[in-house]
Amino acid sequence: MSEYLTRVRELAAKVPTAVRSVDVMRRAGLVPLGRPDHVLGSMIAMRRLGPIAGAARIAATRDRTAIGLVDERGPLTFAELDRRSNALARAFAARGVTPDSVVALLARDHRGAVETMLAASKLGARLLLMNTGFARPQLVDVAEREGVTVFVYDQEFTPLVEALPRSLPSFLAWVDDAPEGAVTLEDLIAATDDRAVPMPRQPGGMVLLTSGTTGTPKGAPRQVRSPLAAAQFLDRIPLRTGEATVLAAPLFHATGFSQFIISFALGSRVVVRRRFDPEATLAAIADNRATALVLVPTMLQRVLDLGADVLGRYDTSSLRIVFTAGSALSPELGDRATRVFGEVIHNLYGSTEVSVASVATPEDWRAAPGTVGKPPVGCRVVLYDADGAPVVEPGVTGRVFAGSGLAFGGYTDGRHKEVIGGLLSTGDVGHFDAAGRLFIDGRDDDMIVSGGENVFPGEIENLLVAFPGVVEAAVLGVPDAEFGQRLKAFVVLEPGAAVTEERLREHVRGNLARFKVPREVVFLDELPRNATGKLLRNQLG
Repeated sequence: MSEYLTRVRELAAKVPTAVRSVDVMRRAGLVPLGRPDHVLGSMIAMRRLGPIAGAARIAATRDRTAIGLVDERGPLTFAELDRRSNALARAFAARGVTPDSVVALLARDHRGAVETMLAASKLGARLLLMNTGFARPQLVDVAEREGVTVFVYDQEFTPLVEALPRSLPSFLAWVDDAPEGAVTLEDLIAATDDRAVPMPRQPGGMVLLTSGTTGTPKGAPRQVRSPLAAAQFLDRIPLRTGEATVLAAPLFHATGFSQFIISFALGSRVVVRRRFDPEATLAAIADNRATALVLVPTMLQRVLDLGADVLGRYDTSSLRIVFTAGSALSPELGDRATRVFGEVIHNLYGSTEVSVASVATPEDWRAAPGTVGKPPVGCRVVLYDADGAPVVEPGVTGRVFAGSGLAFGGYTDGRHKEVIGGLLSTGDVGHFDAAGRLFIDGRDDDMIVSGGENVFPGEIENLLVAFPGVVEAAVLGVPDAEFGQRLKAFVVLEPGAAVTEERLREHVRGNLARFKVPREVVFLDELPRNATGKLLRNQLG
């Protein structure tokens, strides 16, 4: 009886969140209250097909004639994507792909990548999104660990794929000049019946990979079966149905992937290109009257660095949302973007494992530049000290733990993140301000102990970037006989900028405590980053 009452209380506690989630989705246009058949169909599609093909099915049901995807080869309607992915799914099935298969995708952003995602989902196979920045050893290790049975890749990655067993069935997604004997996705689609594919018994799921900044990336599986999960993005990011999203962040990255799914479910046009180009991104916004731009902070910086003359050539007035995630957005960069695009910055904080933790709206950013905002509906963030006790005082740093309906259940190798109170460790440390807005101070393992004082690089890096002529900055702790560690800054300058080491040290000394002043400043042409823009601190020293 006590177990029954506990279960009832747990379900009752979820009701307010569910009601609020439905209201969030209604405002976004995902829940058409006048069409209960569409609501039921959406729930069935999401539960049976999973988030990728489920989102596409919802969009096609809404308007099959609407343009769903624009890539470098032109537009495709949702109906065309549905038919083409039907044909590809049938072709895959005829070549041995089953619900027990693991379909790996190593591709840039284009129709072949999207159609592979849809086809794998329609067959109930597991989809593994591979990082286009992989080296051969990483590719081989991940493919073996994840049990890959089918490999889809772009022609440019052939030298990497040649390291895999020749017996592994492989197909080319994007080709410039197809080699003799190669099997391309276009060939499969053109030669196969495009009738609807029967729904799988259960969704196949997908695996996203961690950034792998300190070794081989870990696999983080996802199962999203509730259509209410979309509310975690839509609560604080005002995406709406039938609009257009320019997706600059890569699809294999959690940032790009999540917003691709949300935009598809909303029946919005998704605009992609294989490689990021700052000016082409501006052109895509103008040409498609895009309302949302999704990118990581380093991409945003490259767009803004084009300068006023280039920025002024393109009409970006349609933008309501500039969505950033994946790494820290400095106050200086966010403020620059606001001056150029208006108050449209939406700064998301999360991780591959946690998914969404918090989002800063333009109002949050105006009040507190650098914040990552507050948790949306269905999400929780709690700070804990070293002893596992909650940190509730404003301004006090603690370890960040977060939870949401989209959080993963453990890595594919059996390991898991630290859990306290049902919440996952993000590996970061941060603090809340008096208004409850979250700030990320840095990675837990990036903390520097210098002369007995704890220093987190983030605030020093933000201060350095705010100095005129500084483009990027990174601060590390290096061994020191006297202090244990000393601070060493690595700085990238604008071309021709006359900035000296002493001027930067004086700038920090005038704004922060003396123990936070770098003892050494090194000027570099660029900072080492991975394919998603994350700083590779282990390559600095």
